[in-house]
Amino acid sequence: MTTSRDRAARRTRGAGQRDGGARGAPRTLAEELRGRPDSALELLLRARPDLLNPVPNDLTQLATRAGTRASVVRAVERLDRFALQVAEALAVAPDPCPYETLRDLLTGDPGTPPEPSPGANADPHAPPALSPGAGEHPDPPSRSGPGPSKNPGTAPSEGPVDNATPANTTADDIRAALPRAVATLRRQALVWGGDDRLRLIRTARELLAPAANRPSPTGLGPTVAEATAGMSPGRLQEVIGAAGLPATHDPVTAVAALTSLFSDRTRMAALLDQAPPQARAVLRKLMWGPPYGSVSAATAETAAAENGVGQAPQPAPGPAGAPQAHASAQGEPAHAAPGPAPHLRWLLARGLLLPAGPRNVVLPREVALHLRGGRAHRGVEPVPPPLAPLAERRPQVVDSAAAGQAYTALATVEELLAEWQSGGPAVLRAGGLSVRDLKRTAGALDVPESMAAFWIELAYAAGLLASDGEADERFAPTPAYDEWLRLPAEQRWARLATAWLVATRTPGLVGGRDAKGRTLAALGPDLDRGAAPEVRRRVLGLLASLPAGAAVPADALLARLAWERPLRGAAGADAPPGDDPRSQYARWALAEAEELGVTGRGALAAHGRALIRPSAPPAPSEARPSDEAPTEQPDLARQPIPTPTPAELAASGAAAARLLAPLLPQPLDHVLLQADLTAVAPGPLERHLADVLGVLADVESKGGATVYRFTPTSVRRALDTGRTAADLHAFLAEHSRTPVPQPLAYLIDDVARRHGQLRVGAASAYVRCDDDALLAEILADRRSSGLRLRRLAPTVLAAQADPAALLERLREMGYAPAAESAEGDVLVTRADAYRTPPRSAPAPVPDGPPVPDETLLHAAVRAIRAGDLAATAAHKPAAPSGDDEASPDAAPGPATDRPAPATTTGQLPRTTSAETLATMQAAALTGSAVWIGYVNADGAASQRVIAPVRVEGGFVTGYDHTADEVRTYPLHRITGVAELADDSL
Repeated sequence: MTTSRDRAARRTRGAGQRDGGARGAPRTLAEELRGRPDSALELLLRARPDLLNPVPNDLTQLATRAGTRASVVRAVERLDRFALQVAEALAVAPDPCPYETLRDLLTGDPGTPPEPSPGANADPHAPPALSPGAGEHPDPPSRSGPGPSKNPGTAPSEGPVDNATPANTTADDIRAALPRAVATLRRQALVWGGDDRLRLIRTARELLAPAANRPSPTGLGPTVAEATAGMSPGRLQEVIGAAGLPATHDPVTAVAALTSLFSDRTRMAALLDQAPPQARAVLRKLMWGPPYGSVSAATAETAAAENGVGQAPQPAPGPAGAPQAHASAQGEPAHAAPGPAPHLRWLLARGLLLPAGPRNVVLPREVALHLRGGRAHRGVEPVPPPLAPLAERRPQVVDSAAAGQAYTALATVEELLAEWQSGGPAVLRAGGLSVRDLKRTAGALDVPESMAAFWIELAYAAGLLASDGEADERFAPTPAYDEWLRLPAEQRWARLATAWLVATRTPGLVGGRDAKGRTLAALGPDLDRGAAPEVRRRVLGLLASLPAGAAVPADALLARLAWERPLRGAAGADAPPGDDPRSQYARWALAEAEELGVTGRGALAAHGRALIRPSAPPAPSEARPSDEAPTEQPDLARQPIPTPTPAELAASGAAAARLLAPLLPQPLDHVLLQADLTAVAPGPLERHLADVLGVLADVESKGGATVYRFTPTSVRRALDTGRTAADLHAFLAEHSRTPVPQPLAYLIDDVARRHGQLRVGAASAYVRCDDDALLAEILADRRSSGLRLRRLAPTVLAAQADPAALLERLREMGYAPAAESAEGDVLVTRADAYRTPPRSAPAPVPDGPPVPDETLLHAAVRAIRAGDLAATAAHKPAAPSGDDEASPDAAPGPATDRPAPATTTGQLPRTTSAETLATMQAAALTGSAVWIGYVNADGAASQRVIAPVRVEGGFVTGYDHTADEVRTYPLHRITGVAELADDSL
């Protein structure tokens, strides 16, 4: 059965064939997109989700948007290293470029030996085409042109060195990987055309091609045609004459002859055989780039003595108006100034070096390619670096280590929030946590400040911590913290782990500085980094690709990440190797995963594998006859990693919790009381037992077992919560595996006997006690002078302080007062009573548009296809009306008898209201489809192909081929209508 979608695809392909003329090869990117199947368009939109914001109206608009600079930059930044090298090779290749030419630019000429590592010593007398350069690179010229050098001769300064091809990489590896790279570039609409005419889109060529102000990673310079653009015709004739070529009649043929010479391996080798050894050394220094060098007006003898490498000091400048070195190389009088060294003059005279500024020269691209043996890159990496060496461990050991660390993570977060639950640190005016409070928290948790920042940010990302929003704003636990505490341990860990997995806030930045030099604070602004969660998930994905229990060094992971997402431009040039943002995110991800218990001993645990649950890659696009597309599916390294949806996160968290649960220690319902007023918890305690014991005693040490110490202060704290001495004795007897020691029983009874004898209430504040002798003792104590007490009655003292301050001072004096209400009842206090208002967890800040799901991709492709059908469908022109109608007296002839040709202008049709109504009614009667222009209520214009069914009441109802459904349109919003050509549907 033929569906409407199939009919629309056939019509769209037919329109593309009409646009393409008689030839089958597409002439534009839009034409090629029309010939692609829907699955290929979905792959394009998945790889470049920015093209969907908003959904393009048709394929022409999609192709235009795919060529914008911002979109191309994002796409290029997501290429792996080899695909990027292929794109760079296409940028320096002829346009269009045959597949064989591209392959030769990457593999080199047949028989060319692999390039050794940079810095290898080469024979200075060997033929230039076989002699690798010494790896010295001059600085590329600035935007205003190359600057002068401080040294005579050709003086390349230090610069970046392109890595050599790995020793185990062969030309066969490059040939095998090239079809996949070309298919990747085609899939992302960066390259189009058949294998005989590969075209890099113009924006990508401008972005990757060498320029004076933007050196290319290939190290190549401009072509001969580009470098000689400003050269006089007379000078061009001198160059081709010195190179042994016959004179030509115009500059164009002269440039073509010189280009042909430099591209001919045989003739070029013969020319270089005549070069002085120093000249060949200069060419080798510029061979791998940057291709620019400086020529000073030094004497020939000095420059020759230094072999033209620029070691002699810069000579004193000549008088004003003295000609530069490149001018003397162009035939200026010898008395104007000392010319460059003889070997440099030899190169300049034959065009092997061409002027690039007042004192600068450039190595033409064709010459450099000959010297390199036809290779565009010094180092080609067709395959990713291996994840090696492997450190294999038993999976049970890894899972146990990770589970132990997961339990420690839960205890650390609980301790952090317990520390802040009575009113945490204040919020800075600019937002965030002060350095002093961060240090205090790190000391309380017994961790470094960097890890304290991680735990604080993790609790914040999970929604357990927030600011209270009061006038004196402070951080405190949220109500969600109480709900989190009631969950089983494995579910509490899953909530932390899933929040960490997608969080864009980056704790590793805490303590650094932003672009304005301000210190970045924990819980403060400017900590979001959109790329961090993608790197985090990719690191875990690489660990998941290893066998269970296997780990690799961090450097191997960083090398793989650098291959998958190589840095370009300023970000890659300014950062030292391994110190770029992505490498930092990866290091932090590894450390945080170990602390959180996702990994154990460097290997991904079983519950960590369940946590990431990588999305299945999409089905590959159908290969076109000219494509050498590989059969394997594109992996996560070559497309955006989708952000998990809340449902996917919940499912993966539940799966991870199920695997983690058997590995966590079971909560205990008992402790071991000892005679030294301590209690030992040999493992995690049940929630109720831990809460009560945390109030009754102070934690003395933590580890595999937790030691609690009972003190008068801790016992008084328990009595303040409303418990009596009998309640405390019963609690300890019930939960202790050992008898309650006598010193502990005496301590409880002694504190209880004194607890509540003094009652503090609010007048401004007063102290009440039945023992007037005790009140007299307090009045006589010098430590109470600050309270300014006075006796109102034998059993009542008044104070000029608030009740809280009075309670605190009396406790410091060694008493055990109790607060009472206005009715005289004892007030029961809870240390964990303070919570913020309900707060939601911070939303991650994505890095660009999200990766669309399958439903959105299907709908978008369907809409684009339908819009393209409306835009490209051939239609009959509107019938002439009014003054445009032919006179009835006109004689029939070719101009009136011939039907008007079908058109596909893509512009909205324009007809009068009467013509629109008549055409719609006629189409409804005949059941034919028409092409309309429509403006919706928001003023957005679109083109649609509809088959009218009913026209009445100012509305037309019909089947809309664009939306693939029946719709009703107001006639007054239709700008015009035209009949479709007979072969359009």
